[in-house]
Amino acid sequence: MTLIYKILPGSAWEAALAEGRFEGSPIDLQDGYIHFSTAAQAQETAAKHFRSQAGLVVAAFEAEALGADLRWEPSRGGQLFPHLYGPLDPALARSVRAAPLGPDGVPDIGALA
Repeated sequence: MTLIYKILPGSAWEAALAEGRFEGSPIDLQDGYIHFSTAAQAQETAAKHFRSQAGLVVAAFEAEALGADLRWEPSRGGQLFPHLYGPLDPALARSVRAAPLGPDGVPDIGALA
């Protein structure tokens, strides 16, 4: 089992739960897929893309459960990142936790598996 992570505003997560699907954040919609990170990539993603954004959550998903719409593609530094080409079912989340801002303005995503 491979866990992958989506960092997003808590309000967007609540809306996804209410709607039963997540179509993506503005950058996801612009790029045509939902961005995820591995445990090893998530802290850098938080620092690079989410600095000073309060009210975030980190949702963990089992990569295998997302099916054929999940593709591993090269991105930052040539690393393979998980990208979901389709809506995300929030019911598939294995866990969701708050990511409060640290003193440096970077979201604290905690220890990821």
